[in-house]
Amino acid sequence: MGTLVESLASAYGCHVVGAITSQSPPESIGDAASVGVDVAIDFSTASAVPGTLARLAAQRIDVVVGTTGWREQEPALRALAERAGIGVLAASNFSIGMAIFRRVVQQAAARFAGREDTGAFIHEAHHAAKKDAPSGTALALHDAMKAAGYARHVDISSTRAGSIPGTHLVGFDGPAETVTLTHTVRDRAVFARGALEAAQWLRGRSGWFTIDDMTSE
Repeated sequence: MGTLVESLASAYGCHVVGAITSQSPPESIGDAASVGVDVAIDFSTASAVPGTLARLAAQRIDVVVGTTGWREQEPALRALAERAGIGVLAASNFSIGMAIFRRVVQQAAARFAGREDTGAFIHEAHHAAKKDAPSGTALALHDAMKAAGYARHVDISSTRAGSIPGTHLVGFDGPAETVTLTHTVRDRAVFARGALEAAQWLRGRSGWFTIDDMTSE
């Protein structure tokens, strides 16, 4: 993802001044402000997010977070960002199409919520190297369904194989029919493009935001 962000940055009026990898020492983030960083884009690992965000917040640098698997840490990180007065836009999926898809799923869940004979399921598939399962996007879809009033159990399953960029299927199954909604990513560049768009949008804003905040304008 870092390579994709770097290759597409100029198309979004962004200039990459540095990159941090798993081999970089933690202190390498310490001089980010001195080289003119306005916004950092994080596609790393769940365990790295809290420390990285803390070091960037100390320098008053806004952060776009595309990493998943750290939701238990969110309350503490929200408080940290608020104290620092920075902007953070965190999303489990930076596909604009997925943001719209999630709203469609929420509307469908609201309509099926009152039908006791209808069950629901989510299946997601990603490349073999993806570490968290179920995906953060699948959990976000589940949250959207619950928020819509679908209180019954939703079966969530995952596949990790090959080089699958990302597929999410949401289904509602009744006694004699099934309704399925599917979002499929054909190119992982869609996530880099969404993150760069988020970096542009975030400049000049403070607070904790989601992709819905960005796409609702």
